[in-house]
Amino acid sequence: MKTTSTKFQSAFEEDVYKGLISFPKYLHSKYIYDQKGDKLFQQIMDMPEYYLTNCEFNILQRHKDAIAEIIGEERGKLHTNKGFDLIELGAGDGKKTKILLKHLVDKNYDFKYLPIDISQHVLDELAASLNVEIPRLNVKIQQGTYFKTLENIADYSERRKVILVLGSNIGNLMHEDAINFLRNIQQAMSPDDMLIMGFDQKKDPQKILDAYNDPAGITEAFNKNLLVRINRELDANFDVDNFLHWETYDPESGTAKSFLVSKIAQRVHLNKLELEVKFDAWESIHTEISQKYDDKVVEWLAKEAGLSIENSFKDRENYYKNYIFKRV
Repeated sequence: MKTTSTKFQSAFEEDVYKGLISFPKYLHSKYIYDQKGDKLFQQIMDMPEYYLTNCEFNILQRHKDAIAEIIGEERGKLHTNKGFDLIELGAGDGKKTKILLKHLVDKNYDFKYLPIDISQHVLDELAASLNVEIPRLNVKIQQGTYFKTLENIADYSERRKVILVLGSNIGNLMHEDAINFLRNIQQAMSPDDMLIMGFDQKKDPQKILDAYNDPAGITEAFNKNLLVRINRELDANFDVDNFLHWETYDPESGTAKSFLVSKIAQRVHLNKLELEVKFDAWESIHTEISQKYDDKVVEWLAKEAGLSIENSFKDRENYYKNYIFKRV
């Protein structure tokens, strides 16, 4: 078995190792997103149960004029060049963002679109689709994780920055980590910059559970793709049929959690890590968190991170909100 002093060949190896020797066991959800995981998540976004996508579509379609006016307004004199850089963290396939991008291009706003994502495959597909659908768009893709690329965002200082985080991606973080994430963004912002971020709102608990446990089993396949990827890249022998996809939601804290639960007592070998992992029957691996919010929680998170809410936009059902933040 490897020891913690052994040098790992990648962050993926190290994170998988640390997660599976911990108690309770866990795996980071960001590693679901390989080429297969990307396609599964695109299927999830098209599911009728997964309300988040349609809610944000609704917000952008209803309020694109107002959002464009707010982010397009020239403010202050900190930047020598007019216009702005629209920097999207976790851009994905860009389906929702294209609503705003098309509107900004049609209205001749002076801006450059900088989509950032952990998946190079997704970025390549996004760039190709934008070239066809919005050929006048000035776009430059960048591959990387949130925290790595945030270190470089401050370097974009010649024009105002509008940082965009759609899809309630912040919901994958516990509150303490969410504050740190927001604070990292805040530190990369000047007083003229803006942050637009989506937050899934608290609602009927059953509505939330249904969104992460669809009858077609797409979310189950998405969750189990972690094990499929470990098998492929780390020469492991997980039998995905021996694990149950399980979702929970706590309406008090607004926390939805995804687990993979071992149906039987078993041992799994990860040959590349020289690691054997023992599972008791019904032992779990925590794979993902999906936090839900209300205005008070969002205001508190923002305040802790040195941000203030400038405006917010909601969908027709009040299931979801996009907030616009400025530095305090």
